[in-house]
Formats: sequence, structure tokens, C-alpha cells
Amino acid sequence: MTDDAQAAGQDGAQRSQQAPDAPRGLRVLQRVVMPVDRDLDVLKLYVEGEIARGAEAFAAETAVEAEAVAGAADDIGRRSVVVPVGGRVSFATYFNAFPASYWRRWTTVEEVVLRVRVRGEAHVIVYRSSAKGHAQRVASVRVDCETSCEETFRLTLGPFIDGGWYWMDVLAGERDAVLERADWCAEAGHVRQGRVSLGITTFDRPGFCVDQLAALGRAPEVLDVVDEIIVVDQGTRRVRDDGGFARAAEALGSRLRVIEQANLGGSGGFARAMDETLKAGTSDYVLLLDDDVVTETEGVLRAVAFGDFARTPTIVGGHMFNLFVRSQLHAYGETIQRYRWWWEAAANTRREHDFAQPPDPALSPGLRAKTSSGSLRKTKWLHRRVDVDYNGWWMCLIPADVMRKVGLSLPMFIKWDDAEYCVRAGAAGFPTVSLPGMAAWHVPWQDKDDGIDWQAYFHERNRLVTALMHSPYERGGNLVKESFIISVKHALAMQYSAAELMLSAIEDVLTGPEHMHAGIAAKLPEIMAFRAAFPDARNRSSHEQFPQVRRDKPPKRGRGFKPPRGTVNVLASAMLGTVKQLRPVDPGARANPQAVVPHIDRHWGLLSQLDSALVSSADGTKVAWYQRDPERFRKILRRTSVLHARLSREWPELSRRYRAAMDELASPEAWRATFGAAGPANPANPANPAGPAGPAGPADPERR
Repeated sequence: MTDDAQAAGQDGAQRSQQAPDAPRGLRVLQRVVMPVDRDLDVLKLYVEGEIARGAEAFAAETAVEAEAVAGAADDIGRRSVVVPVGGRVSFATYFNAFPASYWRRWTTVEEVVLRVRVRGEAHVIVYRSSAKGHAQRVASVRVDCETSCEETFRLTLGPFIDGGWYWMDVLAGERDAVLERADWCAEAGHVRQGRVSLGITTFDRPGFCVDQLAALGRAPEVLDVVDEIIVVDQGTRRVRDDGGFARAAEALGSRLRVIEQANLGGSGGFARAMDETLKAGTSDYVLLLDDDVVTETEGVLRAVAFGDFARTPTIVGGHMFNLFVRSQLHAYGETIQRYRWWWEAAANTRREHDFAQPPDPALSPGLRAKTSSGSLRKTKWLHRRVDVDYNGWWMCLIPADVMRKVGLSLPMFIKWDDAEYCVRAGAAGFPTVSLPGMAAWHVPWQDKDDGIDWQAYFHERNRLVTALMHSPYERGGNLVKESFIISVKHALAMQYSAAELMLSAIEDVLTGPEHMHAGIAAKLPEIMAFRAAFPDARNRSSHEQFPQVRRDKPPKRGRGFKPPRGTVNVLASAMLGTVKQLRPVDPGARANPQAVVPHIDRHWGLLSQLDSALVSSADGTKVAWYQRDPERFRKILRRTSVLHARLSREWPELSRRYRAAMDELASPEAWRATFGAAGPANPANPANPAGPAGPAGPADPERR
């Protein structure tokens, strides 16, 4: 115990034995929990089981993990873990380690208290890490008791300015050790318990939505802080008609309210939830949730606690995990590249980090630390605090004080509404924090074609509007140039519908901000009718539904296609593609497609060399027959040149108008007028696929 006490003193940690009753004045910030089900794909997000044998002390042992989780389910539920004789489990995991640096940076908490209740023969060890990912043991205690014993560790947040976590390991001795519960707490002081309303926007996903409601109904501790669950149903297949709705609604009781309204997109649904929260006047926060997510419900409690202790009203966002690879962290932090006005991963983060996959042992230690796989303990970049510009609205808590100051969402229908809101709030002094341990599982972006389908209009329009309102650069930096290049790429790739929708978006932007509320309910049907005339927008379920592939001339010298690399080669490919587009179409290509192009190979450089092709969708369910149209290409080239020149010329005046209109566009009064004008609900319209979605964009069709 001497070494442990010395380590504790050096790191500012103090341990004291307490009675079983909870100390007065402590507020739980984060509970240690286990997964709701026994899905092994998510196990390492909660606990890692290990065998303590000298140098092998940190060797993974899956059998121990599985037994620990089974014990948790059979004993006390989500709060308990059984560590068998000689076993070791670690809570250096995404959901159960304490993200100390975020609390240090953004809240008033200066000291965190780890409260642990155990029985049996156990050794509890507390660790901390630095921003560089270096781990350090700070305190420990040995317990040997038949009944519950409670131990507390007081841990300073002083060393966590740039990054770092706290976590604990539990080792069993000659008898099983049972962790009954553990909590990360802080002195409540004058901080009161906040209240929250949940806002779920849904369109034609009644099963997903009902499953989420049922999960909330099974989390009574979460419901204790929830005033209301507002489901804004904008679809044609109603949530209330789902077979499981009655049971889910019964569990939620008077907290549940379903509002059926016309389809105003994600921004309209979330604006309605915001407005209803403000009108009720009882909640301190609204927490926005997509309908197509699976949520770790503990995140609700963690978000509210973080918001309560924040130094200033703060938007608290959850991370996004891959719904199909559930141990994979898809988005850890999001920023906007100001000069391009485009989304990108926050600095020092990695895409698609898999917590369940260990780093390749063949790599050197240095390279192993940089790989996008591995546990929290072994992945150094995860220990650095990540600051963000915005958080997606798959799971995002917004204080009522922020809404009263900056208003509701802009009437964008979908795309960019979440990013714009956080940028607007940030300019008013309200930061956004993406908080580790608060997360939802969502369909990943790479399985979407939203940069080239009907959503291309909203990508372009809303990106331009957001830049007009917030870009610090003259004429939006590189945005106008990039927009022009993207429209030409679409035309070269025979994606004429996407190119035309981009140009339609620019035309609407040029009319001024008044068009946004006026057209939010009617724009989508107009877009769908417009796209129907384009071959690249007519999808079928298989290649066999099209004429047989036939090509009169083989590729030159039998060469396959490789995307151009380097500025010179890209420009050369664009020029050759343009020349090709202006030539007459091979008559045979009108009767038969010349090639099959898988989605992964769908590059403008390849498609510009063909007269027609069968091109598959990102999700692998559809095929479209792209067909070259020289006259359409000429018209697009002329229009995009004229419109982008006009956009650049009028940018200063447009920016002034959009910035002046921002408060009015986001006001509850303007939205209430739109809600009233749009009507209570949509008529049945299977061709109307719009619903809430994360942001996306034409510059990178795999980006949401």
C-alpha cells in the first residue's frame, strides 16, 4: 500500500473508505454501465477483460470479457460486472473511462470523485493518461469483504488541460470480485439538476423510431430528467400505426407527444422540437435525435450533467458509431475548413476507428500507435482533447438559453442545418463540445449517394447560404471556384441531374433569403418531378433490366482506367473529357450501354471517356444508365459559367442580405408561420423520400 499511497499523493489522488450510503453533496456525472444486450461487437466499448500474469498483465482475454458481461446481466443488470478468480477487467473504454480533459476545459469541475462499490476479493486500480497517451497509475485499494464495500477516490482535473482520461481496472483474487456499481461524481455545489426534452424527427422509419422509444422506456433513470419526448412525424407511414407503438407509448406515458406535420425536412422537424421546448418553458435543454439511430441512453444523462456544469451555455454533441460495424467510431470530431467552407474531420483524429480490432502486430510501435484501430489504452490520438466547430444532429443537446439567444434552425430542409447552427451559436459565444461517452449508432456516410441524387440541390444551396452568412473570406474563399469545378465534374460524368440541381440551387440563392421559408414545403416535389426527365436519375434494381452491355471499340491498347493524379494530369483529363462530351454520340451507345461501372470506380475521369454506362449506387441496391448528351453538356457549361460569375460578382451584396435576414429566418415566429402554412401532415406520397439526414455534400459524395 505504500507505493500506491505515494503514487496517489504525487498525482493529487486521495482515497478514503466510506459507509455504503452515498456521500452528501455529490452529483453523478457518469455512471459505469454495461451494454444493454450481449452483442460482442460492442463489448470492448464498455469493458476489456484481462489476465494479470506478470508481463502478460495487459494481454486481452475474450473469455473473461464474455463471462464478466454474462455476470453483469445475471446479477445486478447494467451496473454490475463479475470478475472471476484471477481475472482482470479494465474500464479504459470509450463508454466507461472518464474524459477528464473535456470536463477540465469546458466545465467548473476541478475535482472528480470515483465512487466504487464492490464485494468479494478485489484490487481496484485507478489510472490516468496524458494528452500524449502515456498512462500512469495514481491510486489503488484492496478489498476483501462478503458484503458491499464502498471506496472513493478524489482525483484532481488539474493535469488535463490538453487531454487525458481517468479509468479503473478491477482484479479478482482467490475469490470472484463483483463490481456492483461505479460512478464518476463531482461536488454539486450550487449546480442544480437540469431538465431536458427529447426531439426526434422522423420520416417513414416507424420501426426505427418505435425501437428508440422502447429503449427510452426501459431506462427509468434517464426518464427521471426528461420532461417530454417530442416525435415530429413528417412521413407517410405513421409512427402511431407501427405494431410496437402502443407498448412503447404506454411505457413513456404522458412524457410522449407525437406531432404530425407536413414534410419540412430535418430542419423543419428539429425546429418544431426546439420551438415546442421553448413554448413549454419547463426544460433547460432540448436533445435532438435522428430517427435512424440506436442510442446509448446513458448519453442523455451525461449530456445534461455536462451542460449543467458548463461554464457557459454549451451545445453538447454525441459521437457517431457505425450501425453496421458497431465497434467502429465513424465520426469523433467535426470542423469546417473555412477557406473551402467544407466539412472535415477535426485535427488529430482518425476516421473509422475500430475499438475491437487490435493494431497490426507486424507494425513498429510508432506506426502501431498511429493506426486507426485498437483500444483506448493503446491508441494515443484518442487521449488528446479534440475541439470542434459543430456536432451532427444524430444526437445533440442544445440549451434553451442558446435557442432564446440565436433562434431555431434555419429553414434548410436538410443538409448543413446542424453545422450552420453551431457556427451561429459559436459566434454568439456558445461553444460546441463533442463529448466522449455520449454516442449513437448511425448508418455510415459511405453508403449514401446524397451528393448526386435529389439532395444535390440542398447540398449546394445550403452550403452557399451558410458561407454567405458566416464565411470570413472575401467571396467565400475558394467556394465559388470549387462549386464551378464540381458542377463541371458532374456534367463530365453524365450526372446531368445533379449538375442541373446545383445550378437551380444557385439561381435560388441569387434571389435572396426570402425564398427559404417560402419554398421549404414545395421544393422537394418540384425537384423530384424535375429529376424524372434524366436517365441518370432513373434507377432500377438490376443490370438485367437494361439492354445488354456492348462496346464496338475496345479500350486503347487494352489499358484499364486509373484516376488522374497531379494537377497536370487532372487538367488534361478534364480537357480530353470536355472534347469527348462535345462530339457526336456513338449510335450504338444509345441502344446499349458500353460498360458496367461499379460505384467504387465511378470517377468523372472514367465516365467522361464513355458514351453510356450502367452505374451502380453506393448502397449496392440500384443501377442507373448514364447516357451522354452533348447538347445538355453545352447548356450546363454555359449556365454554370454565367451563374458562378454572377455569384462571385454579387457575393458582397448577397452576404449582406443573408446576414441581415439570419435572425428573422431562424425566429420562432417565422417558423410558426411556416408550420401553419404547410399544414398538419403530408398526403401519402411514396415518391417523396426526404427526411432528416446528416449533412452531406457534392464535393465528396461519400461524406454523409
